[in-house]
Amino acid sequence: MGLLFGTDGVRGVANEYLTCELAMNIGRAAAVVLTDDYRRHPRFVVGTDTRISSKMLKSAITAGLCSVGADVYDLDVIPTPAVAFLVGKYKADAGIVISASHNTFEYNGIKVFSGDGYKLPDALEERIETMIRNPETLPLATGAEVGTVRFCEHAVKDYVDHLVSTVPYSLDGMKIAVDCSNGAAYRTAPALFEALGAQCVFLNCSPNGRNINDACGSTHPEGLQQYIKEHDIDVGCAFDGDADRCFCVDSDGNLVDGDVIMAICGLDMKERGKLSHNTIVGTVMTNMGFIRFCKENGIDFIATKVGDRFVLEQMLLEEFNLGGEQSGHVIFRDFATTGDGELTAIQLMSQLKRTQRSLKELKGIMTRFPQKMINIPVSPEGKLAFYTDKAVKEVQDEVKREIGDKGRLVVRASGTEPLMRVMVEHEDETMANIYCSRVADVISERLGRK
Repeated sequence: MGLLFGTDGVRGVANEYLTCELAMNIGRAAAVVLTDDYRRHPRFVVGTDTRISSKMLKSAITAGLCSVGADVYDLDVIPTPAVAFLVGKYKADAGIVISASHNTFEYNGIKVFSGDGYKLPDALEERIETMIRNPETLPLATGAEVGTVRFCEHAVKDYVDHLVSTVPYSLDGMKIAVDCSNGAAYRTAPALFEALGAQCVFLNCSPNGRNINDACGSTHPEGLQQYIKEHDIDVGCAFDGDADRCFCVDSDGNLVDGDVIMAICGLDMKERGKLSHNTIVGTVMTNMGFIRFCKENGIDFIATKVGDRFVLEQMLLEEFNLGGEQSGHVIFRDFATTGDGELTAIQLMSQLKRTQRSLKELKGIMTRFPQKMINIPVSPEGKLAFYTDKAVKEVQDEVKREIGDKGRLVVRASGTEPLMRVMVEHEDETMANIYCSRVADVISERLGRK
């Protein structure tokens, strides 16, 4: 992986790191790299989330695509997984999403999907980076070879129809609260849940460009939890800004994260003979309680590096069909090529309807280990120094020895933000807090942004 693309595309503060010039050159380079046969007018589908800079960057990347002869199908505001799906449906050569996912509004990002709806492998991203660093090598179209732009009027309907087709049971009679995070789900979630017959209330469904992920959605589910506690609601779900993540909330207001959702759905799939190779794929951050759940229920578990792209790579390698992350990226590969928050929500809720069981009851199949996470802001130099700093290594070794088999310590650099993440799981919640703070304090002192 090069310096430009992280674990989830290119991401940074709009107009500071992620400029219009960079966006335009990403579009130009992507069009050349992803259509190696240089056929006339390759087709790209392009979607955005609701943040204030998204239209600006969409205009820039569209200009880049058209300048080298690519045609653009403008999907407007739409979830990231919708772009991944519509690439295939519209027989496009590639798809591009302008979104910074769960980040605050001043950030933005660019994610690229290949013609089969999957995120690009490292080799292709590196080729795109090479061309961006040498823009003089990119060919420019003239005359009739210049690309065109077409607005797709039916993109939302086509995506919602696909989601509805994945569940055999309607949600008729269910009372559901849906937090759209003032993001892309505001265009799709109302149509989806209405089509499935649910009785819904929609929260944070009025984006203004600046309120995406602002104290709402899957990264801030407290408002949804409180709403459910105060109203007669069966279940709630919260998406992030581009709707590729989902957290759920039971009728008592208790949070149900990606690990628990995978446990519920995975066991049900196993019992119905639908869990491919009897295996679920997670990451090194998957809760130890989930690993114990798998052992107790005869399910194999495989852990990858953090990032849904790594989960998906493992799933593709061995033909697994369920995987995901604690953060709410859940991949149902029978229906999608990437994590999809809305798909996750309706798969879980359809199971609740079919089995006539509540989420409050079902979430008890897995007991989470107490977990403490601390994020430390660091510079790029601080991220690099993490691997060589003696004091940072020593404190990690000491804590791992003291924890023993009662828990674990995981320290890693974020692939999407300028942060080091320290996570401790322990049988005792107090000890998890103590150990996590101990490691985080040293990292902050040695590597923290001054």
